[in-house]
Amino acid sequence: MIVVATSDFEVYHGVVNELRDRGTTFTTVEPDEDLPERATVVVTGTDDADDFADVTTIVADPDDPRRAVDQALAAVRGDGGRTIIGVDPGQRPGIAVLTGETIVATFQVPLGDAVDVIQREAADAPSPVVRIGDGSRLESAKLVNELDALKVELVDETGTTPYLGTGARGMGDVLAAVNIARLEGEVVDAREIEPTEGEIQVIKDRSREASEHNRAIDEVLARRVAAGELTIDEALTEHRDESGDEKGKREE
Repeated sequence: MIVVATSDFEVYHGVVNELRDRGTTFTTVEPDEDLPERATVVVTGTDDADDFADVTTIVADPDDPRRAVDQALAAVRGDGGRTIIGVDPGQRPGIAVLTGETIVATFQVPLGDAVDVIQREAADAPSPVVRIGDGSRLESAKLVNELDALKVELVDETGTTPYLGTGARGMGDVLAAVNIARLEGEVVDAREIEPTEGEIQVIKDRSREASEHNRAIDEVLARRVAAGELTIDEALTEHRDESGDEKGKREE
């Protein structure tokens, strides 16, 4: 059983609400009371961190109660509580965080924010694994290469996107990420991809759509975007700067 025992009102309020939202069985006691016999994990604040020597204690940050609840659930589940992060790559990757077989968090964010989200979710987790689908070659390569401090597996994502019925539109990438998290893949340290002409053209087209003046970046910049060296917005800025330099030279 998870026990919340803290004199910190912010910690108490945040952790209890998070546990209730998840439908988790728990109880609360005052920090100076005896713990229930079934207590296996205590969630508390920094003021009471040293008061529970005989049971697993998790100190909650009042600004991040979800993290404490994730850790508590992992501790209750024991060896089956490993953190696995599944990623369905793309321009807006779906990300699913599993503790054992339980989905504890999901996200869908722009590609440029995905690494930060994954690193944040992996922080403090014992031996986390990131499993990335092998589709969307350029985007998956960017993620693999930027997550070099974590154990990363490349997963065959064939068949991981489920059929979406009425009312489920927009959930496909996140659900695919859940399925990817549950599949073992090949451990990789880096992924080198030579972009095809079609992929380069797609990047150019995206840059034209994002440009204020309906101008596409050139192939050199598009290849740097493909390699993950630049975002499209950064490439457009360089393209504008280069165009401005050329215009200045002609005027001289």
